[in-house]
Amino acid sequence: MDETTINAAKKRFGNSNKKSFAFDVLTLTGGTTLAQILTILSVPVLTRLYQPENFGVWALYSSITSIISVIICMRYEYAIMLPESDEDAINLLGVSFLAIGVVTGLTLAIIWFFRESIISILNSPQIGNYLWLVPLFVLVNGIFLALNGWNSRTKLFRRLSFSRISSSVSTIATQIIIGIFDKKSPTGLITGSVTGQSVATFILAGQIWRDDRSLIRKSLNWKKMYEVLKRYRKFPLVDSFSALMNSISWQLPAFLLAAFFSPAIVGFYSIGFRLLQMPMSLIGSSISQVFFQRASRAASSGNLSVLAENVFKILVIIGMFPILVLTIVGSDVFTVVFGKAWAEAGIYTQILGFWAFVWFISSPLTGIYLVVEEYDFGFRYNFINLATRFLSLIIGGFLGSARTALILFSISGIVVYGYMCLKMMSYSGVKISRTLKIVFSNFILFIPAGIILAVLEIRETNPILIVAFSGVLICFYYLYILKTDTNVKKIIREFDLEGKSLKISILGKVPKS
Repeated sequence: MDETTINAAKKRFGNSNKKSFAFDVLTLTGGTTLAQILTILSVPVLTRLYQPENFGVWALYSSITSIISVIICMRYEYAIMLPESDEDAINLLGVSFLAIGVVTGLTLAIIWFFRESIISILNSPQIGNYLWLVPLFVLVNGIFLALNGWNSRTKLFRRLSFSRISSSVSTIATQIIIGIFDKKSPTGLITGSVTGQSVATFILAGQIWRDDRSLIRKSLNWKKMYEVLKRYRKFPLVDSFSALMNSISWQLPAFLLAAFFSPAIVGFYSIGFRLLQMPMSLIGSSISQVFFQRASRAASSGNLSVLAENVFKILVIIGMFPILVLTIVGSDVFTVVFGKAWAEAGIYTQILGFWAFVWFISSPLTGIYLVVEEYDFGFRYNFINLATRFLSLIIGGFLGSARTALILFSISGIVVYGYMCLKMMSYSGVKISRTLKIVFSNFILFIPAGIILAVLEIRETNPILIVAFSGVLICFYYLYILKTDTNVKKIIREFDLEGKSLKISILGKVPKS
């Protein structure tokens, strides 16, 4: 993106509606929270319907579709938020749809001609039965991503929340119903994913077409599409390669664990990682989506450091305590909730726990390097991330130990994401010493609870009691934070005020000045 593009974004976001950062984040997470809760509650049911190797095949399928989905729109979906005029944004939406058609066609051709090679590389004959669903999923998901780009521009986050709830319900229902009748294959898991994404896309598309079809019809034309395609060509030429490397680095564990070990090992990893990622991703992705808008405005007004520090504090407060608890008691949690057959997944969760926390506090801040126009950072960072992850997993694979592979993977992630986090805070004007102080001050709060849990583990206390006690500790921690932390109180106060304003607006009343 050039300077003109960034300035246009700053101007647009600076003049957008004046709702608080907290209100936008909580609006976006409101419906999504319900969707994630439903998904988490479904996991104990699914783990009793499907075997670990079924989850492994599903994880491989999801990894393939995730990598392709990153470039399905050639990154033009992110450009939709940047133009000052809605006409340019609509034509970027059109360009995104053209990219979806091209990439889907290429995906279909690759699977048609290289199906056997893909099966051989992944060391999973079962995946061959489901490769034909890959082009369908990336097509539907690509449409969703493009429409979500427009939805983010219009800041109608409730549309997205509703579509996510619908997706979660339809995914879970499909997976459970098929799983009851077919427990020996991953058909239900994969079909559920396709069904859920299709429902979400259909609902979001219907709402956007209902509200914006006149603007879309009036604005779309081939000449304008060609103009915006050239103007924002850096997205497919530069950002797509960076994003592709990042996506591949995320999916490497599934691919390499399958190649060196078995789909069952991939299944243990996928469940452990899934339960770590879901709650973290729920909050982090919503904060990230709103943060980019607010960071653009804050940079132009000279308040980026204040915004970045406040968001970082909230991320640390939310994520550190529960993740560290899970790092100690993860194996017990999986044994109690999912059964003894899934204890290995709990150990993987313990190994990956602190890495997940570092990822959580750093990932929402990545938009800072775009705001301050340090475009080369993303490419360099993603290259290092991919290389270190690949080496970690390869070394563990040759040593013949999945746990060793994941330990090395976790250590490399902590180092790389930790560096990225400090760099983003530095770009925003927050000193490294200040950043570290925020982390350590919150870690001190965990020490008493950590000691108690460690003693219970050493004494081999009943897992049910350990899990129950851990839940109580987490509840007490959040209650303490709600009562004592000024940043959290401020966010709740802002959300309450915005909620009252929204209620007054809906009722048609004008507040007294």
